[in-house]
Amino acid sequence: MLYHLLYPLHTEFSVLYVFRFITFRTIYAAITALVISFLLGPWLIEKLSALQVGQSIRRVGPESHFKKEGTPTMGGALILFAIVLPTLLWADLTNLYIWLTLLVTVSYGLIGFVDDLLKVRHKSSDGLSARKKMFWQMLVAFGVGMILMAYPGFQTTLAFPFFKSINPDLGWFYVPFAMLVIIGASNAVNLTDGLDGLAIGPVIIAAGTYLLFAYVAGHATLSNYLQIDGVKGAGELSILCGSMVGAGLGFLWFNTYPAQVFMGDTGSLSLGGAIGTIAVITKQEIVLVIVGGIFVMEALSVIVQVTSFRLYGKRVFRMAPIHHHFELKGWPEPKIIVRFWIISIILALIGLSTLKLR
Repeated sequence: MLYHLLYPLHTEFSVLYVFRFITFRTIYAAITALVISFLLGPWLIEKLSALQVGQSIRRVGPESHFKKEGTPTMGGALILFAIVLPTLLWADLTNLYIWLTLLVTVSYGLIGFVDDLLKVRHKSSDGLSARKKMFWQMLVAFGVGMILMAYPGFQTTLAFPFFKSINPDLGWFYVPFAMLVIIGASNAVNLTDGLDGLAIGPVIIAAGTYLLFAYVAGHATLSNYLQIDGVKGAGELSILCGSMVGAGLGFLWFNTYPAQVFMGDTGSLSLGGAIGTIAVITKQEIVLVIVGGIFVMEALSVIVQVTSFRLYGKRVFRMAPIHHHFELKGWPEPKIIVRFWIISIILALIGLSTLKLR
């Protein structure tokens, strides 16, 4: 909005020429998101507390979590607002990729909101059924995949990290592949959201990493130099990623141990869906396995645990997702959180190295 209002005036006021630059708008989108989070965070927490929108804790979980029962949840609403508004203010709103990513972010946020609302109403950890949740996630992701397939100039090739010459064209198989990436990322972040600040930390790191991927993919000279798939217009997604970073940092202020508010499925499903969509658009889907390695590890731990128990009647981990395994081993919650953040940073650096190592 500000881009469309102010940039056209640069011919009369030369200082407004800065609105042309994605880097400038990304920085201020992040700052705007951070300020929104700081300003609205205390008010939202107070309102959620007054409405008794508290988290229900499963009694099969670690006993240390029982004292968290009643902590305000649905804090993801703050994250959503702090992402959407700065993006609308600072991004080029004629860009299809911006609208597609916002569509997934808001839609998945609504799915999570309904899930959180049902949990609060029933005072239970059981919300929207897995089947219904998956149906709506698949419907939105399918729509995004079909739009990308029909969009002129968008390639359905698949890029492999470290190998510049392997770029198979998936054709119509790209739609189910894109769905897998978007839905998988959304649910993986959801599974990671089990400790104070555990999920939002890696989300901030992943968003910052894909900020750079989006900028490079949308820059013809840089993408050609680095021999990666260029995606015209993808650079604008840097602004949305900047908003995610700012919103994430602002939310972490209130979500850090001991948390004053939880993001709930409202936040985790939307954030994961957004990252998955950006990975698809920037042609960095496979790299997401590296950059989002923490999310992958959490999801795999659940799959392994369930499979092992059903087939052999034995548990591989003391409890899944894997962060609970370390809790039951006696690790203090802050230690688990910070160590997972450190691993996320290392994985993000490895992911960024794929830009050059080809």
